[in-house]
Amino acid sequence: MIHIQEKTLQDLEFSTVLQQVSNLCVTGLGHEAVLQVSPLKNKESALKALALTNEYVASLINDNRIPNHGFETIAKELKLLKIENTYLEAPSLKKIVSISITANEIILFLKKFQEYYSNLYEFASEIEITKKLIEEIDIVIDRFGDVKDNASPALKGIRLEINNLKGKINQSFASALNSYHQLEYLDDIRESVVDNKRVLAVKAMYRRKVKGSIMGGSKTGSIVYIEPETTLRYTRELNNLEYEENEEVVRILKSLTDFIRPFLPLLKEYQDFLTEIDVISAKAKYAQSIDAILPRVNEDRELYLRDAYHPLLYLSNKKKEQKTYPQSIHLTEENRIIVISGPNAGGKSITLKTVGLLQIMLQSGFLIPVHERSTVFLFDRIITDIGDNQSIENHLSTYSYRLKQMNYFLKKCNKNTLFLIDEFGTGSDPELGGALAETFLEEFYHREAYGIITTHYSNLKILANELPHMQNANMMFDEKTLEPIYKLALGQAGSSFTFEVAQKNGIPYGLINRAKKKIEKGKIRFDRTIAKLQKERSKLEKTEQSLKVNERKTEAEAGKLEETNSKIQKKLESYQELYDSNQRLIYLGQKIDDLSEKFFNNKQKGVLMDELFKLVQIENSKRKKISAKTQKVEKTKIQKVKQEVEKEVVVIREKKKEAKQKEKDKPKVPRPTLKVGDRVRLQDGRAVGSIDTIEKNKAFVNYGMFTTNVSLDQLELVESVKK
Repeated sequence: MIHIQEKTLQDLEFSTVLQQVSNLCVTGLGHEAVLQVSPLKNKESALKALALTNEYVASLINDNRIPNHGFETIAKELKLLKIENTYLEAPSLKKIVSISITANEIILFLKKFQEYYSNLYEFASEIEITKKLIEEIDIVIDRFGDVKDNASPALKGIRLEINNLKGKINQSFASALNSYHQLEYLDDIRESVVDNKRVLAVKAMYRRKVKGSIMGGSKTGSIVYIEPETTLRYTRELNNLEYEENEEVVRILKSLTDFIRPFLPLLKEYQDFLTEIDVISAKAKYAQSIDAILPRVNEDRELYLRDAYHPLLYLSNKKKEQKTYPQSIHLTEENRIIVISGPNAGGKSITLKTVGLLQIMLQSGFLIPVHERSTVFLFDRIITDIGDNQSIENHLSTYSYRLKQMNYFLKKCNKNTLFLIDEFGTGSDPELGGALAETFLEEFYHREAYGIITTHYSNLKILANELPHMQNANMMFDEKTLEPIYKLALGQAGSSFTFEVAQKNGIPYGLINRAKKKIEKGKIRFDRTIAKLQKERSKLEKTEQSLKVNERKTEAEAGKLEETNSKIQKKLESYQELYDSNQRLIYLGQKIDDLSEKFFNNKQKGVLMDELFKLVQIENSKRKKISAKTQKVEKTKIQKVKQEVEKEVVVIREKKKEAKQKEKDKPKVPRPTLKVGDRVRLQDGRAVGSIDTIEKNKAFVNYGMFTTNVSLDQLELVESVKK
């Protein structure tokens, strides 16, 4: 059974998250429901809520988007349905139709895509789908929200009579209007409307001459409004019929309401279902806005939040276009408690709150902004002591209040608890308060609880270093500027940089030295050692980053060198081949030169031919050795090339055939007859000349600088000679 006290939710500002999520709801009931969200009571409910939110997030980024779930609340209608002899008005009936259609659409959609949205389908599958309500209301109410004429035979008859009677009223009024207008009893405006009735605008001096009922007069008293006597009888009949119509409408609505009344539980179910869908939808939209995911939930009691962001800080910085620094925290059974130390304004409290708020959100069915390789498990209890808890109402000091909180921690803390304490042990004498804080921490440790604390106390840092399942951590600072870099470093305590920060803020060096003398030398030495280690760690981090950059550069350079080496090797090989070829030619040339010299001296042709023949045989024997090795390879290469060429030839032949066929199919345009003086040019040519003479199907074309004779078939007409 999971139980998380209200104070924890206040300390971690969970209500602010709920307010942001509620603003993403599209219905009033959804908005209210989000504000009431709290950590779920058991692990099964929490895992189910997380799965529903995760599936809805998936629907926002794929093509199978869940239909719109907006609806008007029917809370008033549900109350009326519980009371006998009441009836629903037409607008209320329209709302019932709307909510039924919306619920049915979503349930049917989830049924259709149950493979994609298995958890949402399971959530909706028990709700009944029915069209009876929609069909029955549609018989009675039209799309404008009025009761239809054919809702009952009686209503249809009454409305027919009303329409006829209205026609008679209009006719009789028109007759009175014309007659009194001719007698000049009426004002220029002739008529008006009083109490939704047409009346004559009679001049005050003639009011006794016009028969009818006086309905009022103008502000000046110059006009009297009179309903003519001829229309009065019809008006009384109309009033009676309208009363009957209203009675019949009420009877129809009562009958329809009685039909709807048994569906009261289903309508409530529809409203609750759509409200819950609105809550899930708002959670999904919020998850999108903070880049949240569902990390792996384990049973191994391992909490690993990698690159975790505080959602409120993330959204605030996003608006300001500022960077938010993520933190990584790892808690296991072998490393249950982390003690974070270091100077103020370094991000210790934010790190603490990030872990707490993300765990609360997760156990309330919200996705959290962490790296996808993060893993989490659920705690039965999360207890916190964060901020200045001085209680004015109860006249308690900060320390008294903290002791009261520690008493609560001692009662509730066990192996299924996550405790988060900010500035542990402060509020009292440093030595005495530190000793008591150390005792409490030892007790939480022996109870196997998980926790994160922030502190400046050296004894707590030493304790974390001594106990095997506890670990020190610090928020890193730049060793030169003493500016925070908002990065958590596990495994080492942090210095408070008390004297260094004082010196940086302009406190005289003499005063700082006097302060140092007032403290035990061991304490200063211990703090100085921690500060030195922290600076060394920061330097190592920078060196590591620099080495990584250099490593990447070296890899890139090595790649370039390898590529250059490959190119040089290829060139060397080609030069070697060229050199070998040249050497062979030089050798042959030398041999031939020697033979030439011998022949020049002895003039013996036979000897010359024998020597040449031997030389040729030796060269051919070398060629045979080379060709024997490469003959097979060459044959396969030639065969492949031949096959590819044959394929290309077939394709080219087919294209040529198609081109010829297209040329044949083109309608033949008669060529123009060329005459002397016509301006012409060669087909596919640019230069234009004029024909001087034509002889035996050849034309002599003058291009200005020169004249040439060309076949008439090769010429095309540019411009005919002007006659």
